[in-house]
Amino acid sequence: MDHLPSTEAAVTALRVIAEEYALDIEVTHDIGADLTSRRTAVGFGVTTDRDGSLPHEAYVELGGRPSVSVQLYPDGDALITVDGLACPDVDRDDVPAFLRALYEGHAWVKTRRFPPSASLMVPLPGDRVHKEYISFALSPWLSGRVR
Repeated sequence: MDHLPSTEAAVTALRVIAEEYALDIEVTHDIGADLTSRRTAVGFGVTTDRDGSLPHEAYVELGGRPSVSVQLYPDGDALITVDGLACPDVDRDDVPAFLRALYEGHAWVKTRRFPPSASLMVPLPGDRVHKEYISFALSPWLSGRVR
């Protein structure tokens, strides 16, 4: 697993993944404390953090199936949305592995009959699995991954 020290490094890794899987990619950058979504307490016109750095956030949409978007935060984590299912708090370093697991067919949906429930399971390096509870009807892509 590669370390992605910045948002720009993560965007570059996502561009490589989009090229590998022949996906369209659209990237929107927000740079400055006045533009990033987690800097709501910053005063009007302030663009830097207290240490003088410019926080960088990016929103990435990937074409194809499943529909995937990635919100990369300056704090080192990401929100990945897969067919409408939000997977928050994914470490920035795990984003490429998360997406590869989706596109290579390694992710699955675990279901239970009683009590009825479903969760998206995405394997990550180091024998870890990201588990996300699904609280809505399964999309065609998600229902095709039920085990």
